[in-house]
Amino acid sequence: MRRAGAEEHTEGVSPNYVVVPQWQGSVSPRAMRLVDGAEAIQGDLPSSVTYPVDVPVEAGDSLDTGIHRFSSLLTVRDRQLAVLRTSTEPVLTIGGDCGVSFGAVEHASRRHPGEVALVWFDAHPDLHTSESSQSGGFGGMVLRAILGEGVDGLALGPDERLTADRVVLAGVRDIDPAEDVYITEQGIPLVPVESFGTPDAIVAAVKRTGAAHVYLHIDLDVLDPATIVGLSNIYPFGLAVENLTAAIVALRAEFTLAGATIAGFAPSSPEAASDDLPSILRIIGALTR
Repeated sequence: MRRAGAEEHTEGVSPNYVVVPQWQGSVSPRAMRLVDGAEAIQGDLPSSVTYPVDVPVEAGDSLDTGIHRFSSLLTVRDRQLAVLRTSTEPVLTIGGDCGVSFGAVEHASRRHPGEVALVWFDAHPDLHTSESSQSGGFGGMVLRAILGEGVDGLALGPDERLTADRVVLAGVRDIDPAEDVYITEQGIPLVPVESFGTPDAIVAAVKRTGAAHVYLHIDLDVLDPATIVGLSNIYPFGLAVENLTAAIVALRAEFTLAGATIAGFAPSSPEAASDDLPSILRIIGALTR
């Protein structure tokens, strides 16, 4: 049975696009390429509904938080929220690193309080805290921050944070020991890559959350690197584009889309970006058609 409000979304939505070329949340040696990736995607978006967020050039300071470039991340969050607040339409956020989902999910949660499930399509669960992280990169902490655990300014408060029973990990396959303990303790479901032959498993997992709306975080490293080359982090044995788009379409048929993120595009050159963009545009099409 379709949920209330889902049917109109299967007929297509007209989202606003918010482009956040943030690189400061990544510790990848390819981090600066994330700026180029966001700008490459922006070039194929309709300019009339695309809103860029100004990201500081400087790296920023940790301010003794244990989070690299913390001060710049705070600045980006504030600027991103200022842009998001002007939108009355569903928003597709284009990163940048995974940290851009922090402000995007915060905005979606405020619009639909207590009604949002979050599907985390990613090779990594991003469930570290500043204490457990060996890298200090916020991109590896962002989901834990969305769940309300983290440093003031980069942890959602009681009115916006999601609860672990509203999260589904999808395609995650590189889990650190501290994250594994947290996932087990919280009972967060994980739908592995091998379950994506059909979308049934991911749809069933989201139905079990009881949520009416779904937010889709898509780090492109959830895809197999044979499918897309321009990744800031590369981890093998991921999803095919066809499996990812089929899952997106099936989820949109059952739930109202609260928003989505595409992050992690880090092409090595404009020519390399052109090779990967058709796959990314197929994902955007699945989110909007």
